[in-house]
Amino acid sequence: MTGKRILYVSSDLFPFSSENSISLSVLKATKFMQSIGNDVRIFMPRFGVINERRHQLHEVIRLSGKNLVINDIDQPLLIKVASIPDARLQVYFIDNEEYFKRKAIYEDENGIFFQDNDERALFFTKGVLETVKKLNWKPDIIHLYGWISSFIPLYIKSLYKNDPVYNNTKLIVSIYNKPFQGYLNKDIIKKIKFDGIKLKKLKLLENPNYFNLIKFCMYFSDAIIKGDLSFPQEIEDFIKIKKLLVLKYYPVEKIETVYQQFYKETFLEQIN
Repeated sequence: MTGKRILYVSSDLFPFSSENSISLSVLKATKFMQSIGNDVRIFMPRFGVINERRHQLHEVIRLSGKNLVINDIDQPLLIKVASIPDARLQVYFIDNEEYFKRKAIYEDENGIFFQDNDERALFFTKGVLETVKKLNWKPDIIHLYGWISSFIPLYIKSLYKNDPVYNNTKLIVSIYNKPFQGYLNKDIIKKIKFDGIKLKKLKLLENPNYFNLIKFCMYFSDAIIKGDLSFPQEIEDFIKIKKLLVLKYYPVEKIETVYQQFYKETFLEQIN
């Protein structure tokens, strides 16, 4: 598949984050998809562990400044950019002093899951979707990595369902069997409902653990890529019940042409 606009939204991306299955997969996929003629954009959180000076991040004033309402509180959105070394790929970083300044990712120094990780995910979701609109760029495919991007399919299929920027956009999510230890804030449903989203499927978040969050994300997505060989039976059963288009696990070194074909299948299936 060439000539498409592909948006990658990820929790990790090497070299801005450590080498892991997500960060290396995103790096390889984005570089390859751009090399064969697609228009690629990348978004990720500007976690406080990212060294802005080393990676030459700088703020984009024209994209920053908008306030996003999270649980009835205005939170200012900052957008920073940097480039992937040796590639003509720009990375957009979603930033906010309240949510992303801390020198940690999801846990404090004692290994305790942050109480506001739910709000951080909602802020990240809105920050990505609003910034893409400001770019006046309509993605054909959005490929999601990492649980922090899990609310994007919900918001596209509900709050943004009539927005021309996201009309006919295909949503692909890569899932991983790497659960966080803990739960999102129990008030997550109330915070989503504050945005005017009142769907029955929100009940999945009554017990907001990692795998329920993944099921919630998959429910509103068009296709699934398995980032690991095995998953709990509850995830496998959910995929079968939902009848999702699924790509089995492939090691990072083999994903280039495999992903290209899967994107094509996802796009054509939704058109038909």
